Amino acid sequence: METNQALLLENGPSKKPIAIWRFVVPLLIQTAIILAVPAQSVYTFVTGKTAILQTLPVDPYDLLRGYSVTLNYQISRIDNLKKLPGWGDLVKQNPVPDKRGEPLAQGTNLYIILEEQKSSGGTPQAWKPVGVSGQLPTSLAANQIALKGQYSAYNSITYGLETYYIPEDQRNDINNDISKARSSKPGQPQPIVVEVKVNAQGKAIPINMWIRDRKYHF
Repeated sequence: METNQALLLENGPSKKPIAIWRFVVPLLIQTAIILAVPAQSVYTFVTGKTAILQTLPVDPYDLLRGYSVTLNYQISRIDNLKKLPGWGDLVKQNPVPDKRGEPLAQGTNLYIILEEQKSSGGTPQAWKPVGVSGQLPTSLAANQIALKGQYSAYNSITYGLETYYIPEDQRNDINNDISKARSSKPGQPQPIVVEVKVNAQGKAIPINMWIRDRKYHF
């Protein structure tokens, strides 16, 4: 008995081997998260419906930052959405808790219903916003899509389509084309539109950017 106790004290308590699953499971979870983003993009590209979004007037010196373009859209502005059917119901369903004067609580999800417009050549015609909903619409016309957005600070809506990373060999061409596009006549739509693919859940990915009649691939 004393001999066994002496051996235990000398060798210390036995150490149980750490189960391999403690390393494998977290690794699999991290891998799944990493792969989920490109998988979602591929799904949207294959199954999504094409739509055209109108950008806001831009200054190329503000638009171009390093190797990316920051884009905003007409449907990003609350002032343009307030006029649409469904906006009043959306505001009632998502009250602002602290009454800061904002129309919606930050982080509110919404869906903008866009309707296709006929193009006559050159730059594609931007789709027209015709409604707003707090829920994903279940019945839309064949020429309509529902684009999912989220209300953020400063009275704007984001769609995950606000940044375009520019290939180095296109930087000068894009900069020059944007500068020329600024000279469009007052009252005319900005000749810069973005072509997107929108899946059945309302999530979108950018496909092309049109500046006048020139197309740049994302």
